[in-house]
Amino acid sequence: MGTSRNLERRTILKAAGASAAALGLAATTGCGGESGSGNGTVTIRYSWWGAEERAKKINQTIALFEKKYPKIKVKTDFQTYQSFWEKFQTQAAGGNPPDVFQNAVTFLRKYDKRGILLDLESQVQAGNLSLDHFRAGVTKVGEVDGKQLGVPVGSNTMALVIDKKVFREAGVEPQPGWTWDEYFKALKTVHDKTKVAGDTGYFAIMYLYDLYLRQNGKAFFTKDGLGFDKTDLTEWWTDGYNRVKAGIVTDPKVVQQDMPKSSLSAGHGASEFTWDNFTVRYSAEGDSSYGLAPIPTTDGKNTGQYLASLMLSASARTAHPKEVAQFIDFMVHDPEVGKIMGYDRGILASTEQYEAFRPTDAVNKEIAQYEEDIAKSGVLGTITPHPSGADTVEAAFLRLGGDLGQGKTKVADAVKQFFTESEAAFQA
Repeated sequence: MGTSRNLERRTILKAAGASAAALGLAATTGCGGESGSGNGTVTIRYSWWGAEERAKKINQTIALFEKKYPKIKVKTDFQTYQSFWEKFQTQAAGGNPPDVFQNAVTFLRKYDKRGILLDLESQVQAGNLSLDHFRAGVTKVGEVDGKQLGVPVGSNTMALVIDKKVFREAGVEPQPGWTWDEYFKALKTVHDKTKVAGDTGYFAIMYLYDLYLRQNGKAFFTKDGLGFDKTDLTEWWTDGYNRVKAGIVTDPKVVQQDMPKSSLSAGHGASEFTWDNFTVRYSAEGDSSYGLAPIPTTDGKNTGQYLASLMLSASARTAHPKEVAQFIDFMVHDPEVGKIMGYDRGILASTEQYEAFRPTDAVNKEIAQYEEDIAKSGVLGTITPHPSGADTVEAAFLRLGGDLGQGKTKVADAVKQFFTESEAAFQA
C-alpha cells in the first residue's frame, strides 16, 4: 500500500527475510512445484511481502482455504518489500510470475503495461469472484483503464500521528479543518514549550505531498506522468528544508540514527505523517501515548484524502484462473480470514470481514473510528491511478528529499534531478 514511510519497506521487514523459509514456505511446500496432478488437484503459487507476524496469519488463512477447497493447494513465498519486488521483476521477465500475489496501486500500470496482470473481471463474470459487499469506494483502487487488476484486502488513508503527551504539554489540540499555517504554528509552539521538534520530517513523503497538491487542485500523478511542475516542488522542498534549519522539524540525521525506530516513538519528534493503520507501530516502539489527528488543509475543509489499499492480483499467465479467483474471493470475503488478519494490511475491505473483526485494543479501535469519521465527513476522494514507473519515481522522491534534508544537495539541484529521473522512469 502506499509506501513512503512504509514500515514494510524500511524497518520491520529487515528481519523478515531471514525467517522466510520457516514461516512463508513451510505451510505448503510439500505440494511441490507441480501445477496439477492426476487426481485433479492443482497447485497455485501465492507470494507476498510483509513481516513475520503477517506470514503467520496468512499461513493460518491458507489452511482454512485448503480445507474448504481440498483440490487446490497453495505454495507460498514471502519476502521483505524490496526483495519481493526484485524477485517478482525477475519472475515476470522470465514469464513465470506467481499465480496470485500481493500488490499495490504503484505497480498496477507498470505490470499491466507488460502484460503480467490478469483482468479479474472475466472471473467476476464467470461467478468465481465477487466484487459485492465491499466498503464504499474500496474496489476502485484496483481499477485501471476499465480493468479490475486487483481486489483490495484492506484500506488505509494518510493520517497525522501525534505524541499526545507532548501536544498536551504544549497546550496544542489539533482540530478538524485546521490549516497548514495553523499546523506549522502548532509545531513551533510544541518546539518552544517542550524543546521537542514538532514533526519528524514530512517533505519527502510522496503521498503526503499528493494530498497537499490535491488540496490545491492538482495531484502527484496523472495517468501518464507528473501532475505538478518544478515551481510547485521547489516551494514544497524549500519550505520543508527551512523548517529543518529552524529546528521545528527533526534533523534528518537524527531520524537516520533512530532507525529502525521512528523518531516519533524515540521521542525526537512530536508528530509524524503516515498511513493510519501503521499507528500500532508507535505504541509498540515508544513509551508515550500516541493518537491520530486530522490532516491539515488549505481551505479549512478539503484534506485531499482517499483510500489506498493492499490488494491481491493474479498473473495473466496462470494456468488456473478459476482456482486463483476462488482463492482471492475466499481471502477477501471469508469472515474467519478477517478475524485472523485483523488490520494487518489495513482496515478490512469487505463488509463481511469488517463486521467479523471487532478490535478490542485502543489503538485499532481508534484506527477504525478514524476511517469511519473521515468517510462520514465526505472529504474522501478517488485515488489517481499511478502511471507505469511510479515506483521508481516514489523512490527518487524519498531519496532526494532525504538528501536535501541532510544538506547533501541544494533545492534547485534536487528538483532538477527529480524531474530528470521521473522522465526516464515514465519512458522505461
